[in-house]
Amino acid sequence: MHRNEELHSFLLNKAKVLTEQWYESLDKQNSTGVYASTNPEVIQTLKRQNYDFHLHLCKIFVEEETKFFHDFQNWILSIAQDEQHLNTPIHFIIREFFTVREQYIQFIHEFVTTHELYKNNEITWNNMIIKAFDKVVLRFVEEHQKVSEQKLKAQQEMIQELSSPVIALDNNRALLPLVGDIDTGRAKFMLEHTLEQCSKLGINHLFIDLSGVVIIDTMVADQIFQLIKALTLIGVKCSLSGIRPEIAQTTVNLGLSFNNVSIKPTLAGALAFNR
Repeated sequence: MHRNEELHSFLLNKAKVLTEQWYESLDKQNSTGVYASTNPEVIQTLKRQNYDFHLHLCKIFVEEETKFFHDFQNWILSIAQDEQHLNTPIHFIIREFFTVREQYIQFIHEFVTTHELYKNNEITWNNMIIKAFDKVVLRFVEEHQKVSEQKLKAQQEMIQELSSPVIALDNNRALLPLVGDIDTGRAKFMLEHTLEQCSKLGINHLFIDLSGVVIIDTMVADQIFQLIKALTLIGVKCSLSGIRPEIAQTTVNLGLSFNNVSIKPTLAGALAFNR
């Protein structure tokens, strides 16, 4: 048997041992996320993921390099997308990659110690393992970053939707209550989202309440003005309420005209006036 194939068989037979030794070596007290879990199902999945890793990694000694990394990609993606690993700080995950790498180096040393004929191959095999781990870790970090960014984007979009809700009332009327700081990004989303929701819900009168907004810069004030203009073009009447003196000053300085908009000091007043 070829010496690389002998080492492959040796490590493959040690796969379960590698997994159990690795899990026992985990510093569960000083870890968070998947490594600190006491849930039996999570622990079982973690061990299976580690065992599958060994089944893939052992092939570095018997497969062509391009095929080896191509076949490894599915495992990398599965870990990068795994919810338990996404909730684990990435430095803990990388630390465990390094821990497993040391396991391999130790087992390779054990193999050459019991096979004197292959002693001169130890450095070559160690270098193969180090190179494989370097590439796998790099690819994992790349995929983990992609998934994290996608998750963050989805969360931001949800936050934006919640921060600019179009709430249906009655008689095709709806309320857009604005609270907190409004930056240009939120203002742009508000314009697009509000138009879409009003059209979708068949709204013909929208109450925009600004009582929860303390400061609006010139660009955001202009965006609100553009929103009202766009809503008018699709047949939606607008009413404004809760405009603070600072916001009123900003609109005056911009020369924005709200002549065709019903403006009341309070939301209750706006609703009562436009029944």
